[in-house]
Amino acid sequence: MTNTVFTGVGGDGFDSQPKSPEDFTNAELADLSVEFERLPASKVVQWAVDNFAPHLALTASMTDAVLIDLAVQVYPAIEVVFIDTGYHFPETLETVEEVRRRYGLNMKIMTVARQDEELWKVDPENCCSAVKVGQLDRGLLGKSAWMSGLRRGEADNRVKAPLVARDLRGLIKVNPIAMWSDEEVAGYIADHDVPVNPLIDQGYLSIGCMPCTVPTTDPNDPRSGRWAGRDKTECGLHSM
Repeated sequence: MTNTVFTGVGGDGFDSQPKSPEDFTNAELADLSVEFERLPASKVVQWAVDNFAPHLALTASMTDAVLIDLAVQVYPAIEVVFIDTGYHFPETLETVEEVRRRYGLNMKIMTVARQDEELWKVDPENCCSAVKVGQLDRGLLGKSAWMSGLRRGEADNRVKAPLVARDLRGLIKVNPIAMWSDEEVAGYIADHDVPVNPLIDQGYLSIGCMPCTVPTTDPNDPRSGRWAGRDKTECGLHSM
């Protein structure tokens, strides 16, 4: 498999046309995911940039900026998509601005129109799909691939998350730090002075929308504060 060569920064300097999702079979993606298990995250980011930039985005929840820190070292012009649901903690929005200034980001903020009635109150089961997934679909229009900071250690249902696969839209989804442990994340943050959401220090180890997030209730389950009291573990953003 021949990769496109990335020779410049800032969105130009590519030797050939970026690839499309159709250029990879599911079997090839599965093989690549296994191969990526042996590579550092920066090399996985490089592969995504080499093959898909500028039709490549990175999504960020603003719990921390680890993946952003890695990505901008490879491709400073990477488009970072943040979904402003209208329900975020003030600390999360402050982190957005801190990260934007720190890295001079090419950021796309997807803003959800205000509803007459707040969806999390009147239709909590469908709020995530309407507010988050729908906005992500819009944010990824025109893209061939996207990167996320999903990690296997975050939840039991993520332990088999691949490093690269095809998502439900048919796009290529890349999870460069899928293998990283909590200790590796913390070490990278310390070593590189990466911005983090101040809610982490208040016990919110997984941060979502304010109405549906409380401090982590189980130290062995970082996402135990999400949708507390409900039979729900995912918003749908990472459904493959």
